[in-house]
Amino acid sequence: MSNDLLRQSIKRDVKITDSQLDTICSYFEPRTVKKGDFLLSQGKVYKFEGFVLEGCFRVFTIDKKGNEITLYFAVKGWWLMDIDSFMNQTPSDLNIQALEDSKVLLINKSNKELLYDQLPVVEKLFRVMSQKALIAWQRRLIRNHCQTAKERYHHFTETYPEIAAKLTDRQISSYLGITHEFLSKIKRSGIKKE
Repeated sequence: MSNDLLRQSIKRDVKITDSQLDTICSYFEPRTVKKGDFLLSQGKVYKFEGFVLEGCFRVFTIDKKGNEITLYFAVKGWWLMDIDSFMNQTPSDLNIQALEDSKVLLINKSNKELLYDQLPVVEKLFRVMSQKALIAWQRRLIRNHCQTAKERYHHFTETYPEIAAKLTDRQISSYLGITHEFLSKIKRSGIKKE
């Protein structure tokens, strides 16, 4: 598996030399994940952070009633993580499942710590990534509180058409926090901004 996509992603976030990029990439392990397989199951400790090279993943939890709640999807060029479980080495509340045959690059906690010690630019890289993730979460939280379900659906399909095309209506409704039936009603009524 080629590290070119990871290299491009890193270069977008920090100023870095080719030698430093080579070092960083050498700490990632490639893995192929078949459609339907789990990279992480709820209750297990998340031992890796991942960068998606190909495919699509769903990050979700299952509540006490058995409902699936999707936090996010990750496609080519996106990161996969459960920060709490990875950093604290505690059982995860999340599942990470491949929605299609996928390829990822994984880095474990000890290798990430070695990179922090070896290359100070890595701390900056992951700080920038964390800030971007926090911004995305904040924007999503605001949308969830301030927009109607129809507006959220429109935003999702317009902003991430390549992801939406890969998903079932049940997966999209789980992400939007609505029932499958309500999503069907939204789609039947036409997708117009309110």
